[in-house]
Amino acid sequence: MRKILKADKDFTPCPADIGDELYPNGIFEFNISKILEYIHKDPAGITLEEVAVSDFFRGFSSINESHMDSVELSMPVILAEISPEQYNLIDGHHRMEKARRTGVKSILAYKLNVEQHMKFLTSKKAYLIYVEYWNSKLKK
Repeated sequence: MRKILKADKDFTPCPADIGDELYPNGIFEFNISKILEYIHKDPAGITLEEVAVSDFFRGFSSINESHMDSVELSMPVILAEISPEQYNLIDGHHRMEKARRTGVKSILAYKLNVEQHMKFLTSKKAYLIYVEYWNSKLKK
């Protein structure tokens, strides 16, 4: 069972430099570029596993069809534990869609737990709301 999160009053949002890739998930915006830097610095601390393509939403509205031919399936996607034991795809939508279209059944994914991905939220407001959201999921 996951623990209740306690808001850090000194939380500093993850900065977004020019050119950084950001992923908005409602009010929760993640800095994907900084997450990738973090993973590459210390890959031993990150879970890497195969996940079933069928477990993830199909038909993303933001798929750029002209980009699909150049998509490489060898690079893992990124999943974030958005609520206890529930992981959302936050990077690799094109890879996941290409895997689906080409009949690939599973794909490698970096799985970041709540403690790992929270530090990549880009605003303090989102961080504080996220802590409340997470804790509300534990009470259910």
